Amino acid sequence: MSENCNACIRFIGYVIENDGNKAKIAIFNEYLEGLRRITDFSHLIILYWFHMRDNKKDRSTILVHPRGDPSKPLVGVFASRSPCRPNPVGLCVCRLLDIRGDCIIVEGLDAFVDSPIIDIKPYIPRIDSVPSAKIPDWLK
Repeated sequence: MSENCNACIRFIGYVIENDGNKAKIAIFNEYLEGLRRITDFSHLIILYWFHMRDNKKDRSTILVHPRGDPSKPLVGVFASRSPCRPNPVGLCVCRLLDIRGDCIIVEGLDAFVDSPIIDIKPYIPRIDSVPSAKIPDWLK
């Protein structure tokens, strides 16, 4: 595939409230049917757009100090969760609390108000959890 390949992302909603614990995500009407049976799951994976980092400077970032902490080693952006990256996509595992009309209420979302939502996936422990996964000492 060519590096000039373009893709089109369709946002499915956006964050309308977030108090640091509970967040409310509004889902656009045309995607509401996609929430059918989502309450069968306790947790969701929310993919969202770092809209405040969608600029030339932040998209050009290749090396970062994790969490912006200069005492941490300089690492490649793909070895970090930095919001500054070529494609500003965020990922967060959240506890599903409720669905009210066109809104999903979750706990633990680290996205800001007005962050566009890219996708929602159910969290499935046998697929999404790797208890034996290795992480570097500087992340512990």
